[in-house]
Amino acid sequence: MIVIDAEGLAASRPNRPLFADVSLTIADGDRVGVVGINGCGKSTLLRMLARELEPESGEVRWGRGARVGFLLQQPVLPVGTVRDAVGGTWQGEAMLDRLGMAELVDARTDELSGGQAKRVALARLLIGEYEALILDEPTNHLDLDAIRFLEDWLAAYRGGLVLVTHDRHVLDKVTTKVLEIDRGAAYLHVPEGWHAGSGYAAYLAGRAEREERAEAAEAVRKNLAAKELAWLRRGAPARTAKPKARIATATALVQGKAQAAARTGDLALSMGSQRLGSKGIEVRDLSFSWPDGSEVLHRVNAAFEPGDRVGVVGPNGAGKSTLLDLVADRLQPSGGTVERGTTVNIGYYDQLGREIDLTRRVREAVAGDKGEPSVADVILMKRFWFDGDAQFAPIGTLSGGERRRLQLLLTLVRQPNVLLLDEPTNDLDLDTLRALEDFLDDWPGIVITVSHDRSFLDRVTDELFALDGRGGAEWIRGGVAAWLAQREAAPVSAKPVANAKPVANAAPAKPKSGGGRSPSTVRRQLGQAERDLAVATERRDLVAAELSTAVDHREMGAIGERLAAAQMAVDAAEEAWLALADEAEALGLEL
Repeated sequence: MIVIDAEGLAASRPNRPLFADVSLTIADGDRVGVVGINGCGKSTLLRMLARELEPESGEVRWGRGARVGFLLQQPVLPVGTVRDAVGGTWQGEAMLDRLGMAELVDARTDELSGGQAKRVALARLLIGEYEALILDEPTNHLDLDAIRFLEDWLAAYRGGLVLVTHDRHVLDKVTTKVLEIDRGAAYLHVPEGWHAGSGYAAYLAGRAEREERAEAAEAVRKNLAAKELAWLRRGAPARTAKPKARIATATALVQGKAQAAARTGDLALSMGSQRLGSKGIEVRDLSFSWPDGSEVLHRVNAAFEPGDRVGVVGPNGAGKSTLLDLVADRLQPSGGTVERGTTVNIGYYDQLGREIDLTRRVREAVAGDKGEPSVADVILMKRFWFDGDAQFAPIGTLSGGERRRLQLLLTLVRQPNVLLLDEPTNDLDLDTLRALEDFLDDWPGIVITVSHDRSFLDRVTDELFALDGRGGAEWIRGGVAAWLAQREAAPVSAKPVANAKPVANAAPAKPKSGGGRSPSTVRRQLGQAERDLAVATERRDLVAAELSTAVDHREMGAIGERLAAAQMAVDAAEEAWLALADEAEALGLEL
């Protein structure tokens, strides 16, 4: 049964179009992810599909009697208690519990934070009876337990589903199709062949194929243009006899050009960092209580050393953002100390953008106290994809992702050597996420990140510092999967209890290696060696697959040489991994 049928939709912003002629049909069982760069109109499209915004052209039709639920990026709740907002039923309270809101059922909705309000709105939606759901960034502000629950719930949902999310794990597990908005046009990617079942894999493959076709078409155009230009330049007498139609065709070829890129150049995040000495940040017996007496951290100990890549995880309310605020000196501890090395220069990319004035223009925020941006400021804005009119836009009119990208610019321009990243993936598009991950690969300082994005944590971090929700913390080896498995296996009595004191804090500072390299450095290099080995093995297997289909002896010989070289690369990567594994074992690290 068709639930939503949209045809020829168009939308624009002042001074520029967003998209045009977008058509989409949603039937029972369809699970469509919507992706595209920040500011391309994804949220606008969802509002049109939900019939909360009238399209500039085109039409949206719902099936007869269809009920469609809509989760706004910033939902508004009715005034009253949280329990009332979800209908006052046991089903509503159970859903609140699964989304980490059980302790706030009696709180007033007008006293909730933006993230808490979104979780309440999501709970209210999930217990409803709808033929289709339209969800805008549903995983923002959820902890990892809640995201895993939501994934399973959505995967089992039998109605139609449209969602905007930048969580690649969710896209891969939940979606069966992906609608990509690129430079005003829409492309629907449907799985087939090797990536059957995953809309995200279909999107990656489809986008790569489209870019290859565009490159090939531009190469053909340039070749033809060169020939036609030579023909046009032949002597004047000959030109008078040339057919007008061919002259017009040749002129169009010569003057033509490839479609402009959605963004100019790569996102250039690297701006250098101040030198970081041998001492990073140490927290000793760190405790923190709120004014009402509720304690979120109790005698926590940890050391963050140069080169560390640490992910801070834990249930909602466990104190993850509080820990970052204490490290950044935004909050003062109730007990214990935070010791920062003399060379430490902290850059804090918080999830609220507290230092950004939404009434200012982009160029004013970048210029700061200078008043007017310098030439260097203008170049910097272009590097962060703020071109032309975007530099003059009031920050409050930017999309959520554009605002976060501006915040990232303002954080990195200070050249920090310690980066505190609080939910850095919220609202960023997939291209910006990949650029951020690539940047952090080679960045020399300390990275401490709070994130619920498993793909980001797996790519960026080497170890996890897990807060248990009772004030305690521990180092986790084995990444996000190991932490989730540990929580799944824990008995009910060991699950986090609000404001309960830990029996003992199991988070000692990490030991130093006798050879001068910290265990975290060895672990990070071992992780990179594993990735290098996986890439080399995949390349070797691809060449081997070519050999199995070759029929010509000359072709087989050439492929055989490439296969030998690929196998040498695998052997070298394996040797590097084994050497690091031996070193890790000598340090007592778990592999």
